[in-house]
Amino acid sequence: MNFPFINLKAQYHAYKTEIDKAIFDVLESSSFIGGKVLDDFERNLASFVGVKHAIGCSSGTSSLLLALLALDIKKGDEVIVPSFTFVATAEMVSLIGAKPIFADISLDDYNINVDTVKNLVNDKTKAIIAVSIFGQMPDLLALREFCKSNNIHLIEDAAQSFGAKQNGLKSCSISEISCTSFFPSKPLGAYGDAGAIFTNDDELASKIRIYLNHGQTKRYKHSLIGFNGRLDSIQAAVLNVKLKYLEEEILKRDEIAKIYNENLNKTKLILPKIKDGFTSVWAQYSVRVKDRSSVIKKLDELGIPSAIHYPLGLHLQEAYLDLGYKKGSLVNTELVSEEILSLPMSAFLTKEEQESVIKAFE
Repeated sequence: MNFPFINLKAQYHAYKTEIDKAIFDVLESSSFIGGKVLDDFERNLASFVGVKHAIGCSSGTSSLLLALLALDIKKGDEVIVPSFTFVATAEMVSLIGAKPIFADISLDDYNINVDTVKNLVNDKTKAIIAVSIFGQMPDLLALREFCKSNNIHLIEDAAQSFGAKQNGLKSCSISEISCTSFFPSKPLGAYGDAGAIFTNDDELASKIRIYLNHGQTKRYKHSLIGFNGRLDSIQAAVLNVKLKYLEEEILKRDEIAKIYNENLNKTKLILPKIKDGFTSVWAQYSVRVKDRSSVIKKLDELGIPSAIHYPLGLHLQEAYLDLGYKKGSLVNTELVSEEILSLPMSAFLTKEEQESVIKAFE
């Protein structure tokens, strides 16, 4: 049985009429950058999350850069980031000349936690980027209090958790600034690169809008050194359609995760856990397994797709060897990197497809 890891084609066909019309309307308007479509999408995003400002941008990566620029993170500053994440989280810290300080993760949810960062804070620490991994947030409320008491900024990297909740508060609504990605495979995915940044702070929102449009305050008037971080209208139009169905898709993802949990709990797999008071959007359904290579081989032979998120912690990547981390520096990250395996997950995973995955582990 062969089927996709994430069935984006099935999702497109479910909303095809609306998506095609939304794209056609942009083409007819010939307003491809900015304009009403983007304004509507940003307003709907802000309402969905429950914040004052939602600002569309070109990618999740650019949203991180915008957050760091808006908070005036500079060369010589230190920013604490988890090692168990996609490289973009640390990459943008390095790009602006600051130093990423890698933190280990909890084995409960694979997220950074307050205890992880306590001994990493010093006079150079200016921010913590808390990645919400696999669809579930870390304890952002506790991290927010910790950051406030230490006079440092908290940025949520919500590339995998848009729509998740902690104590009823949605991802992207808790931190001073939050960033997300609308990469096509995300729970809310565009048809290309796209992202957004969220804040309740008027001044930060104003700076972000200036930075993402080449530092312009008016046409050809540049108050800051910015870059092109704009979200185009076609992506905004597609996302605006899909946003209407996100809550429904999250419920479907949760149902699929429960079926996985109920049927895989007697296997040798270490299953994902959801903390009390938290919800997950199940960006991935990721298990841990001791003999990962042989499991992947078996799944491949059965035509079942899988993925590894992430096979090597950032602290051991070649690009960061100059920071001096060694094997054994971050033991939880290294353990999880060796064992983690993501199984097929989307709101459009069929019953038959999921049954074939479960049967492979019997």
